[in-house]
Amino acid sequence: MSLSSELSRAIEQEIQSVDRAQLARAAAELTQHYRAGQSARPAITTQAHRAAYLTARFPATFAANLQVFTEIQRLAPDARINSLLDLGAGPGTALFAAIEILPQLTHSTLVEADRSFIELARRLSAHLSHPAVREAKWIQRDVRNGLPGEAHDLVVISYTLSELQQTDAEKLVLQAWRCTKQLLVIIEPGTTRGFGFVHSVRALMIGAGGHIVAPCPHAHECPMAAAGDWCHFAARVQRTSLHRQIKHGALGHEDEKFSYVVFSRNFFPPVLSRIVRHPQKHSGHIQLTLCAAHGLERTTITKSQKDRYKLARQAEWGGAWDESSRAAQ
Repeated sequence: MSLSSELSRAIEQEIQSVDRAQLARAAAELTQHYRAGQSARPAITTQAHRAAYLTARFPATFAANLQVFTEIQRLAPDARINSLLDLGAGPGTALFAAIEILPQLTHSTLVEADRSFIELARRLSAHLSHPAVREAKWIQRDVRNGLPGEAHDLVVISYTLSELQQTDAEKLVLQAWRCTKQLLVIIEPGTTRGFGFVHSVRALMIGAGGHIVAPCPHAHECPMAAAGDWCHFAARVQRTSLHRQIKHGALGHEDEKFSYVVFSRNFFPPVLSRIVRHPQKHSGHIQLTLCAAHGLERTTITKSQKDRYKLARQAEWGGAWDESSRAAQ
């Protein structure tokens, strides 16, 4: 995943005045904060922090959102999504990702408590031509203090719940569901803590009558949680030269780990099974770890199973796997 040329230019302009040594120090501070699990979103207090966030964290959270929206488009292609509400919007990351997959968006409302993030988002938005971005309605408010009254087709809570206490997070999700016309998206870091919030929300929303769209192939007890494991996926991010420089990375990419769940008011056929681990590709056979309606299973596809083997070679962690031998990415 790489950012659009418009968005890349907007970010480049935003960070060009920040000294590179200062930028590297700020990036290290944000990374330390994030890895310590203090919150899903590090505290942004200086211009250098904002530039470091745009360089190092924005592409990662953008990629996670983009992957989730792509899956929604694949599994719910008939959903007419014209409006978006983002709760805890940061610098507008979810909206910037959504317009890549859902260009039909015409209206967006973004709720964010941090004034500096709103100002940053508006500067970035000035470089983009999409009307849902240019004409977005921004509301400066803590999401714990009430939500906009207007309902939206798509409601997103991305990298926000793990900043809250559990009771506040669950209250927010139920309020968000009342604002949802069609789809509610929850995305959190792919850590045990992040998955813990997603898992509790999953149970809460099943009780509220929501239909799971993704990633789960069923609404039964989560078999990974039952096994003491956590369900998460990865979105690959292409690093810019500056990104590699400030993070001292040798590779041209990094993987953003995330957990998510999508609920709908309408039923859409779920996948039959989901690949929940990296496929183990050996000489002559491939092993897949799947989450299916009956629980977790490991399946082995051998080279002699020509059609299935060809599909398995293309299979990726997080993709759907159809028991009739058809993989969908």
